[in-house]
Amino acid sequence: FNMYLKKSKTIVIKIGSTILIDEKKIIRKKWLTEFAKDIKELLDQNKNIILVSSGAIALGCKKLNLNKKNLKLDKSQAIASIGQIELMNFFNKTFAGNKINISQILLTLDDTEQRRRSLNAKRTFENLFDLNFVPIVNENDSTATTEIKYGDNDRLASRVAQISGADCLILLSDVNGLYTKNPKLDKNVKLIKEIKNIDKKIEKISTNSISEHGTGGMKTKIDAAKICQLSGCFMAIANGLLNRPIQQINRKNNCTWFLPKVSKLDARKKWIIGSVSPKGRLIIDDGAKRALKKGKSLLAAGIKEVLGKFNKGDHIKIIDNNNEECGRGLSSFSSDEINKIKGHHSSNIKNLLGYIAKSEVVHKDDMVEI
Repeated sequence: FNMYLKKSKTIVIKIGSTILIDEKKIIRKKWLTEFAKDIKELLDQNKNIILVSSGAIALGCKKLNLNKKNLKLDKSQAIASIGQIELMNFFNKTFAGNKINISQILLTLDDTEQRRRSLNAKRTFENLFDLNFVPIVNENDSTATTEIKYGDNDRLASRVAQISGADCLILLSDVNGLYTKNPKLDKNVKLIKEIKNIDKKIEKISTNSISEHGTGGMKTKIDAAKICQLSGCFMAIANGLLNRPIQQINRKNNCTWFLPKVSKLDARKKWIIGSVSPKGRLIIDDGAKRALKKGKSLLAAGIKEVLGKFNKGDHIKIIDNNNEECGRGLSSFSSDEINKIKGHHSSNIKNLLGYIAKSEVVHKDDMVEI
């Protein structure tokens, strides 16, 4: 039995649309029937399971006989709404055969980017576990617009893992994992079994190998792995095209595991670091960077440039002189306000803005150094 899975109490499993739906846009019923046995086995070991499933739009297209490639966003929202019922029907019928109860949760980006709503989602997951139900999560494509979309279920799955306090996320893909080179172009490749640090080399390897139905290539999976690592959660990229994919991980472990960093962050800071859509960026000088490393707040004096438009309380990235991300946090000011006070001493803020405001642009309690 795989030790990472064995140690995990709460497991999130993401099923890509290429795995659930074949080239003819038909659900792979036999695969889903076998997969249900995997889930039953995990539930029998008293594990909490969350599924994140793609496929609503592909199934909607099949029902309406449309080609997904030419869809406009507003049309795809309607099609997602049609396909979502088809998707849940398949899950319901298949899982009922193994006496697995399922529920549906549709999330928009705002549900997880706003702290109060993300706590509500966490509570819902916990209550469903108590009732012995398996929540199936999907992005709420019927209402999500481009600006408020996760855009791919890899990032959605990592955010769900982080919010639910999961111990392990498994991304079932159409490849065994991350290879040293693109396996489609090069025969002499090796599967990387374990990754502790996502460095530039790993980022470079994750060339986009995008499948027909899916929106995410390897890059979105690496983004997901970063969130998991910082949340103290194991993550695997594994081949979902095989029957009983979880059993295969247990028996053969032929996949790529990303190991979590020992996380000393509290839940709130994990939520800050796991933001999937920071609204803007602040470029800071070396003095401010040194202060951040010592655990101090970010002051106006150390800010050189403001990129993007954002409001007070929004998630922002903090970037150093070399364009490297050195922190994330919640801004105490809007981008317009920071543009007026950047480079100035905190004691001048009242004069510059015309009203009393905080002296820290990002307070240390609202910031995570990277």
